Amino acid sequence: MRQAVDVNVDAMLEDLRTLVEIESPSRDTEALAASAKAVAAVIENRLGGQATLVESEAGPHVHWSAGGDPKVLILGHHDTVFPLGTLERRPFMVADGQATGPGVFDMLGGLVQAVHGLATLDDLSGVEILMTADEEVGSRSSRALIEERALACGAVLVVEGAADGGGLKTGRKGCGTFRVSIAGRASHAGLEPAAGVNALIEASHQVLDIAALGRPEVGTTVTPTVASAGTLDNVVPAEATVIVDVRVESADEKERIESAFAARAPHLDEARIAVQGAISRPPMPESASVELFAVARRLLPGLEGRAVGGGSDGNFTAALGVPTLDGLGAVGGGAHADHEFLVIDAMAERANLVAGLVHAVQHA
Repeated sequence: MRQAVDVNVDAMLEDLRTLVEIESPSRDTEALAASAKAVAAVIENRLGGQATLVESEAGPHVHWSAGGDPKVLILGHHDTVFPLGTLERRPFMVADGQATGPGVFDMLGGLVQAVHGLATLDDLSGVEILMTADEEVGSRSSRALIEERALACGAVLVVEGAADGGGLKTGRKGCGTFRVSIAGRASHAGLEPAAGVNALIEASHQVLDIAALGRPEVGTTVTPTVASAGTLDNVVPAEATVIVDVRVESADEKERIESAFAARAPHLDEARIAVQGAISRPPMPESASVELFAVARRLLPGLEGRAVGGGSDGNFTAALGVPTLDGLGAVGGGAHADHEFLVIDAMAERANLVAGLVHAVQHA
């Protein structure tokens, strides 16, 4: 078994500072272009070779290959959820054993740790890195590339942030968003309320019906999250919309939920309903991570594995039957929040964990 080696934490923090201070909000293609160039530069500086910027409508994805027969894909993303200007309010800082700033935990820290871990290996043949530009907004432009490289490599290490307490993510729920649009008919709320078809009342019926689709006992959550209706306080609402977050653990539940949304029918005469959306990230079953997690436990005894509700690009690779282990990135917390942080003392250990897993896959 490969022995852990020293990595330079100060150098990791400098690379992390560089990436955080560029800012890379999803859908801002100009910012993402700058971020992609910086990510490529970090990879090339630490590992050699040349990274390829794969242009897309969402922004550039960064792909790097050491050459040789593909064996393992290091997967992550360089887009973040924070708008431009967040850095001014919440700059990159290192204090009290933590690094803070937009994107340190989700997931620029994991990206940096993986690169520095790989730099400790004498042989990188068969190793590929793919950092996408649109994971936070559904991976629509990157999914085909992710699946292509995962199938080519045959093993995927996802460097998203660790689970609470530093555990790895051995399973993930499938997730998706549905938009339910309701069309009614406007009328004067005082003079002719009965002449209208109240889209808000229909939306209220739909919200209750939709929420009842959840089956938490089997891991299915169906959560209405955003609703809007109406124009003026004296007009019967002619339109309403409801946005719904869905998480499932099995393919059967995915099919049940999607069928239930497709079959939505109105309660009110003359109301009309249209549904958009799907469970776009399939579930990542824990079976996909069994072999790789066993290797991780040998490298780092006592390491815990957890199934979590959030999705990642590992959902796509696991659904293809490619062995996938997630949560190999930063130890910390506060993803998507102002208190996001990374634990500095864990950086070297996690860099070495990625390196050890890569070495094991190469020599399996």
